Amino acid sequence: MTLAEGDVSLRDELQFELSALSGEIESRELSLLLSGPYDDHDAFLSIQAGMGGTDAQDWAEMMLRMYTRWGETKGYTVNIVDMSDGDEAGIKSATLELRGPNAYGYARAEAGVHRLIRLSPFNSAHTRQTSFARVEVMPEVDDAPEVAIKPEDLRIDVFRAGGHGGQGVNTTDSAVRLTHLPSGLVVTCQNERSQLQNRETALRVLRGRLLERELQRQAEERARLRGEYRDAAFGSQMRTYYLHPSTLVKDHRTDEETSNVQAVLDGQLDPFIEAYLRWNIEA
Repeated sequence: MTLAEGDVSLRDELQFELSALSGEIESRELSLLLSGPYDDHDAFLSIQAGMGGTDAQDWAEMMLRMYTRWGETKGYTVNIVDMSDGDEAGIKSATLELRGPNAYGYARAEAGVHRLIRLSPFNSAHTRQTSFARVEVMPEVDDAPEVAIKPEDLRIDVFRAGGHGGQGVNTTDSAVRLTHLPSGLVVTCQNERSQLQNRETALRVLRGRLLERELQRQAEERARLRGEYRDAAFGSQMRTYYLHPSTLVKDHRTDEETSNVQAVLDGQLDPFIEAYLRWNIEA
């Protein structure tokens, strides 16, 4: 081996070690960022179509596909807990169950209002349309000191399931709707084949929603004390997806952006999620 070849070999070895060290530092940094009390829990992610009519319901379905693909690329188990079809296209709402390492810690970065700007495929003029959908993320917990659900605070309704779940589901009154009377929260589940399983899943979703509401209340109270509180109006989007006149996805909290909109819609969300985790610590 010549001296020059030796220098190249040493340089390649150092470059490899530097890349490995950078990856290790980044992995440890993410572990520190995912140190919240429920970050290591499984999660429920709910999508609700907002303003924009049929376009918004179509947008909500696009987001359901996006989060399903993201969860699958993370190696998570992804299940649809409940879904309500749109009037003409898309969905009105859906709830996903994400099971895997730090599912809640990562997914909570996606909570908020997502705005889509595109040429509408649902009118003959193909005019520019702005659509909104809200994402809610809740940790899955069996028990939490912040949450107490009393039996007398629940109204339980059963009905015949429709949509996902298989033909056997649709022939029995297996779907369950829980109404938490003190808060007014309503949770439905129709994915499981038995009424008991749907009730247990609905209870887990409700417990997560109550916990997330309490955690948000605590965060807002801390923000008020610091003089930083802002009302979370439905139109105050946290991220915008531009499909017209140019293509861009921009997160308005972190300024993270990419022109590869299709990759994001195909579930490549980690750059936005990791940027949020770092931004959230700094904020």
